[in-house]
Amino acid sequence: MSHIVLGIESSCDDTSAAVIRDGYLLSNVIASQQVHKDFGGVVPELASRAHEQNIVPVVSQALEKAGVQAEDLEAIAFTRGPGLLGSLLVGTSFAKAFGLALGKPIVMVNHLQGHILANFIRQYDKPVREPAFPYLCLLVSGGNSQIVKVSSPLEYEILGQTIDDAVGEAFDKCSKMMGLGYPGGPVIDRLAKLGDPERFRFAKPHIPGLDYSFSGVKTSLLYFVRDEMAKDPDFMEKNKEDICASFQKTLIDILMDKLIKAARQTGIREITIGGGVSANSGLRERIESEGRKRHWNTYLPEFKFTTDNAAMIAIAGYFRYLAGERTPLDVAPVSRMADF
Repeated sequence: MSHIVLGIESSCDDTSAAVIRDGYLLSNVIASQQVHKDFGGVVPELASRAHEQNIVPVVSQALEKAGVQAEDLEAIAFTRGPGLLGSLLVGTSFAKAFGLALGKPIVMVNHLQGHILANFIRQYDKPVREPAFPYLCLLVSGGNSQIVKVSSPLEYEILGQTIDDAVGEAFDKCSKMMGLGYPGGPVIDRLAKLGDPERFRFAKPHIPGLDYSFSGVKTSLLYFVRDEMAKDPDFMEKNKEDICASFQKTLIDILMDKLIKAARQTGIREITIGGGVSANSGLRERIESEGRKRHWNTYLPEFKFTTDNAAMIAIAGYFRYLAGERTPLDVAPVSRMADF
C-alpha cells in the first residue's frame, strides 16, 4: 500500500503545498509574496493575510499536479513552528480542518527539521543519493545558524548555534543598510561573484565551542562602510563587488571553521547543509571543496528545496507518520523553537 502525504508550509512569507508518495515527490507548489520587498523585510500582518488568500488554491493545485484526490491522502503534515505566529496559524488551521473533513490524521512538523531532511526528498527522474546516519547538518537561514547531529529522521542534537544574529540575518541587515535591497543573501551572492574576496578584511569572532556569532562582523562591516563613505561618498558604489565578496567570504569562513571542528570532534564524515542560505553559491562551493580535502561525503539540497517549501515538510511528516506519530486537533502553532 502506498503512503501518500500532503505537506503544508506557511511559516513565513511563502505558502506551499506538496504531495509525496512513499518518499517520492509528486508535486511542490509555492506561492511567494512580493509585497514585502517594498518594506525591506517581511511584514507579519501582510504575510498572514496573503496566506489566507493562497492556501486553498495552492493545496488544490498541488493535488491536481500530483494526480491525487484528497480522499487518497493518508496523512496531512503541516509546519507547527517556529515562524511567524499569524502565518503558522493559517497553515495549522487549514491542516486541522482538512484532516477533520477527510477523516485523515494530521502530523505536526518542526520547520527546521524539514530543512535538515531536505536531502531525503526523492524524485522519480533523478538518482537517489541520501546521507547515511549519523550525519552533520549545517543549518543556515534568516533565523537560524546551527550545527546539528542527525542520528535518525527523528533524532537530533544541536552541537552549536548562534548566540546572536543568524547568518541570513547578517546578510539581510547589511544588504539593507548598504542600500543593496532585500532579500540580502541573493544580492550579496551575485555581487560577490564579481569581486575580490581578499580586498577587505573584517573581524572574526572568537566564540568557544561550536557556537556562532555574526553580530560583530555585521557591525564591523557597517562601521567600515560608514567611515569610508564619510571620506568618499561614492566609496560604496565604486567598491560594492569587493565589499560583498570580502563580507561573504568572512561569513563562510566563520561557518566552515566550526563545521570542520564539529566533524573532527565527532568523527562524522557525512555532511549536509540546509536552509535558505544553503543556496549561497560561495558556501556550496566551499562545502564541496572542504569535502574533497577532508574526505567528507557531502550532500547539497537542490536550490528549489533550500528555501521554505512544503516538500521538506511532507518528507519530515512522512517519516513521523511511519513512526506512528499523530497530532491532536487541539494543537496550537508556536513562534519560537523553545516552545516547540
